[in-house]
Amino acid sequence: MGAAPPCWVMAEYIPLELPDNPRLAQNIIHFARALRRAGLPVGPGRVIDAIRAVEAAGFTDRMDFYWALHACFVNRPEHRVIFAQIFRLYWRDPRYLEHMMSMMLPAIRGVQEEKLAQSGEKRAAQALLGDEMPEVPEAEQEEEGTQVEVDASMTISHEERLKTLDFEQMSTEEVAQAKRMLARLTLPVKPFASRRSVAAPAGKRTDYRKTMRNALRQGGEFHDIARAKPRLRWPNLVVLCDISGSMSQYSRMVLHFLHAVANEKGAGWAKVHAFTFGTQLTNITRHLATRDVDAALKAAGAEAQDWEGGTRIGDSLHAFNRDWSRRVMGQGAVVLLITDGLDRGEPAALAHEMQRLQLSSRRLIWLNPLLRWDEFAPKASGIRTMLPLVDSFRAGHSIQSLEDLALAISRPDDAGEKARLMAML
Repeated sequence: MGAAPPCWVMAEYIPLELPDNPRLAQNIIHFARALRRAGLPVGPGRVIDAIRAVEAAGFTDRMDFYWALHACFVNRPEHRVIFAQIFRLYWRDPRYLEHMMSMMLPAIRGVQEEKLAQSGEKRAAQALLGDEMPEVPEAEQEEEGTQVEVDASMTISHEERLKTLDFEQMSTEEVAQAKRMLARLTLPVKPFASRRSVAAPAGKRTDYRKTMRNALRQGGEFHDIARAKPRLRWPNLVVLCDISGSMSQYSRMVLHFLHAVANEKGAGWAKVHAFTFGTQLTNITRHLATRDVDAALKAAGAEAQDWEGGTRIGDSLHAFNRDWSRRVMGQGAVVLLITDGLDRGEPAALAHEMQRLQLSSRRLIWLNPLLRWDEFAPKASGIRTMLPLVDSFRAGHSIQSLEDLALAISRPDDAGEKARLMAML
């Protein structure tokens, strides 16, 4: 048999200590409310189904109880982790609850061991504990005790902390705040000189054609030399965003940012084109023109039928190079490729399509959320194949990483982490 799913492992040793006279229906209702606060679409109908399912399956066996509720409340893959975390919290796992409360309390670096929350833990803790933070009890000082004062004047603000927080580790409230911050971000770009010229009296380029036309009007006499300078134009921005299961949370936040860039007037981009890919390529450019971001992303999600599915990077890039490359990249576009690079296709086919994409673009920038790990190394075959064929390789897991993206676009020599990782190949 294959490896057990994560939620099975979480539920294997969960103690189910029900009181002598349990109000089972009321407990299931409160449990459903916690799931709804954590972002799961749980309505009254599902609560009724869950109560009836538990009545039919019984609640003497903890595994039957867990999977009966799981079948009623979970219908999307990304909700499994949240459900498992809240189940452990709600159905009385004291050590886990203690860890959650300590995680939400302020800690001093170096005094308390620092442990990053796993996926879904903060959302589960916030859904159960609500907005009320647990109070820190005042320590009882001994008669000859030493009083320690902490100067918090240089503590970073909540907004600054949110900028560096991983999208995957954000709570429901933090995700909402991050979306508002992403709506204010800009991605300015500098124009570049095209081959065409424009008239300029102080230009360095001689306009021979105009000079000859002026001379013909004067009977063949040359009275002045016409000057010109290169015409400035702005490039297109083409975004290829991975929406597979491993990229779902990051892709949603990136699309919020992309909507803000597409609707920002005066940012400099000639046009902004957006494509999503998982198992197939989908053009969502027209949906970004909708001013309301929720309506825009809802329409884009309805058109892209492969959300949170598998990943076929090589096939998706082949479809883009074949059907869309000449339409959207004829003027030297800047391409943002947002993916973790975990592709199981043929490396040779992926390398061929990546090379075509790089040759067609003015700059090819790869944003990879896996780069947030200090121990990240290009070990996967897809990453090893794609890395040499990009101009810049950067992280894309937080608001700060998206802000730093402006540096990579404004500086043509910026390669991000590419040189460091190329040395590992």
